[in-house]
Amino acid sequence: MLALEDGTVFQGRSIGCLGESVGEVVFNTAMTGYQEILTDPSYASQLVALTYPHIGNTGINAEDFESSGVFAAGLIIRDLPQDYSSFRASDSLGSFLDGHGVVGISDIDTRKLTRLLTRTGAQKGCLQAGSINPSGAVQAAREWHGLKGMDIARRVSTKESYRWQPKLMGQVSHGGSWAESGLRVVAVDFGVKHNILRRFAELGCEVMVVPAHTSAEEIQALQPDGVFLSNGPGDPEPCDYAIQMIRTMLAWRVPIFGICLGHQLLALAAGARTEKMKFGHHGANHPVMDLDSGRVFITSQNHGFAVDPNNLPDDIRITHRSLFDDSVQGIELLSRPAFSFQGHPEASPGPQDMSALFDRFVNSMHASRFSSCA
Repeated sequence: MLALEDGTVFQGRSIGCLGESVGEVVFNTAMTGYQEILTDPSYASQLVALTYPHIGNTGINAEDFESSGVFAAGLIIRDLPQDYSSFRASDSLGSFLDGHGVVGISDIDTRKLTRLLTRTGAQKGCLQAGSINPSGAVQAAREWHGLKGMDIARRVSTKESYRWQPKLMGQVSHGGSWAESGLRVVAVDFGVKHNILRRFAELGCEVMVVPAHTSAEEIQALQPDGVFLSNGPGDPEPCDYAIQMIRTMLAWRVPIFGICLGHQLLALAAGARTEKMKFGHHGANHPVMDLDSGRVFITSQNHGFAVDPNNLPDDIRITHRSLFDDSVQGIELLSRPAFSFQGHPEASPGPQDMSALFDRFVNSMHASRFSSCA
């Protein structure tokens, strides 16, 4: 059973483990990529409803994980096929959910749920499997604290620093090595996805991943050519430790590139504000316009907070906007080598129209190194 805070109850069939899970109910419009979505740390504390009706057709494999495990609080789908088929598959979706302790539900009207969420906004919800208590589930949803004001990034971040290895989970870097570029990227892990780190490795960068609460002085000690601010879950405003770190790095003029939560944190560090969205952007078909060229890119999105476009500091320039709702999708700082993007240019799953942003960051690091040598 799925119960929402407004009292709406959906009954269906359990497809995961038995138990109860609470979180923010959001819908994702991607047609594929359910494994990447489940293992994306940005979905921590969220019950993910997938709008595509058939989920689980290709099973689960060992290569498409975006992190060390499942971070989504629960899965909501219309139909789970009895069989799966893929030459890479090693497990079924249902078995995978059960093995990772994830509560899931199928056989509900996900179109009705999606229409409800677009009308009311993202709601707090409770999934129950096994022992069912409708009134208790609604109460549990209402009593859950919600995402606003919650620092979840620190919870999902790595506990120890490490150097990313280009080969992981069967994925091999398609060319490039640190010796080729000589660039070192320090990636601050607020819930980083593996495909982001793969992209840097493919561009010939050495990548050092550090915990979310790492100080600017500790990052500087690693002698980075650039600092990457990763994606992640929750509200950016409570992450004061990260905002202070970014302000210090900006003062030192180190090239900075942020994605998703990292984009919002960069904006806050530069004096902007963020706001909770009605139901957020979650999917792989979101059109975004580059305001300089006028070109439109189809992007992958996953966020429930956005940069407030009102009263932006003079040093911030908006570079990209969503064509769905005109929300801010990209910014750059005019006086510092720093820029960010709200969507996911690494797009796993989804289109990789915006992958050139990684090249832009590499070029920024090269330019900064050249200017310092000069």
